[in-house]
This record gives sequence, C-alpha cells and structure tokens, in this order.
Amino acid sequence: MDAANHTSTDRRATGAEVIVITGASSGIGRATARAYARRGAQVVLASRSEPALQTVAEECRELGGQALVVRTDVTHEGEVRALAAAAVLEYGRIDVWVGNAGVFAYGAFEQLPARVFRQVVETNLMGQVHGARAVLPYFRRQGSGTLVMVGSLYSRVGSPVLSPYVMSKFGLLGFAECLRQELRGSGIRVRVVLPASIDTPIYQHAANVTTRHIRPLPPAGSPARVARAIVRAPRRRRFATFVGRIQKQTLPVHRLAPAAYDAAASWMVERVELHGRDAEVTVGTVFDPPESASPTTGGWRSSGGRLLVGAFATAVLSVLLARPRVSTARA
Repeated sequence: MDAANHTSTDRRATGAEVIVITGASSGIGRATARAYARRGAQVVLASRSEPALQTVAEECRELGGQALVVRTDVTHEGEVRALAAAAVLEYGRIDVWVGNAGVFAYGAFEQLPARVFRQVVETNLMGQVHGARAVLPYFRRQGSGTLVMVGSLYSRVGSPVLSPYVMSKFGLLGFAECLRQELRGSGIRVRVVLPASIDTPIYQHAANVTTRHIRPLPPAGSPARVARAIVRAPRRRRFATFVGRIQKQTLPVHRLAPAAYDAAASWMVERVELHGRDAEVTVGTVFDPPESASPTTGGWRSSGGRLLVGAFATAVLSVLLARPRVSTARA
C-alpha cells in the first residue's frame, strides 16, 4: 500500500497534464493518446476492451507519457463515474476530459433494428452526458478544466442511412452549447471538435444492414489532424473547431439551398459511400468491442477522393449560383 501511495504521489508531483480519453483504443482516440503522450502527459485511457487499452498504454509510455488503463463502457453511467474517480485517485486531478467514444451504423431508418439505433445514441450522446456528469464535480472543485467533446460534421448536416449517428451528433452539439452557457464564469471550458470523414477503423466496425459495402466519403482526413485539434482546443477561445476544409463546404449549401443539399447528399451516399452488393449484414462493434486494439487508421485515404469531392462541390455551387433569383416583391 505504501509503495502504491508513493508512486501516486510522485506522479502527482510531476505537474504534467492529466488527460482522460474515452474511445482510446483505436482511431481518433488512439491518435489523441499518442499526441498527449508526446507532450509528457498523464493519460487515462478508457474503452470497452482492456487488452486493447494495454496496447495503447504501452505506446504512450514509449512516447514519454504515463498511462492508466480503465476499462469503461460509456453507456453505463456508473462505469464512467468510476473512470473519473480512478483518474483523480491516481493523478490527483483531471485537466482535460476528451469524450470520444463512438459507434456507427448504416441502414435506412425503417430497416435498422431499433436496438441498434438506440445503442448508437446511447454510446455517442448519452456517453457524453455521462462523461460530463462524472467530471464536472472535479472541475468545480478545482475551479478549472476543459471538457472536449468529439462531434462530427454530422452535428450540422444530415445524411441518408445514418440517422442514429446524425441524431446523436446533432444532440451532442446542442448539449455542448447548453453546458457552455451554464458554465460561463466558472473557469470550466467546453469545446467541440467536428471532424468530417476521417481515416479510422470505425467504418470497418460499423453496423451495416444495407447489404452494400461501405467506405467513408472522400477525402478521408488523418486522425492525427483531429488529435492536434483536440490537443489545441483547451487553449483556444473558439468553441467549435472543424477538421476537414473540403467537406465543410457543404455547410453553406445545406443552409442556403436545402433541396440541393439533399439531392447531393443522396447522390454521394448512393454512388460513393455505398458500393458493391452482397455485403454481410452485421451489427459490427455496436454492442461488443473488437478483441484487440485496432489501428489508428483504416486505410481509406486517397488523393483521388479529394479531387472527386472538390469537383462535386464546385459543380453543386456552380449550379446554385447559376439559378435565377425569384423575386418576392408584391405585384
């Protein structure tokens, strides 16, 4: 017991940042853990798979950080509270909480099983709610801390066959805005990072009832770019940070010409994101984690995709700009 207490005290005395990361076993979470470890941070790694987390923890130690593994299913509020308590017990405080755990599901609303729909929302949205409930009492006690929530471009726009994911990410942005307003003047910051398509294994892990093969809409960005945005978020005044400039071009189309956006989104999903036939119907990792750590990237990056989306965005904008203006003046 004395040795354990001594170790904990030594770690608290280092002055290094204490970072809790959910969804840390692959993709953006794993990239974020690495980025913080390179800064010498004390990272607390959470996901549903302890063996996978141990792999990431060893990487973090090799990069110069310290790492604590806490197996956590963010859909269970008690486990998330235990995660926060373990971080404070080990390191004495929490400086940044990165809410990153997420799952994906492809399928038209009427075909997607209700239990899959609910689990996506429970993970992506309620998991963030549980994280906030768990960490805010510690932030209040400290008088400081940053809650970083990883949302999506789909926090702002919709897409066919992704309704539970889009719903969860829209809800996340609204929840984060409410917290930002409630925490004004408290010393606690709320930040959201909104990536577009990112090259991670989430697509290989997705539930899929479409019977078609899936891939991210190109261009798929690097998880390291999102990790850098997460690391920078606590020091920035900006509430929301987008990652993915090309796909961000869809926002003005969505706002100013929703019918054109709907047509374009449907075309991209049907012709690009979904492809082939006879894909296996699967619930992916929506309910159960993979047995081992997944890579940071999913092998999706393509320069050709960047040209495709750039050309498509240019074509859509050209059509919109060429449309005649309809006068609303009375005769």
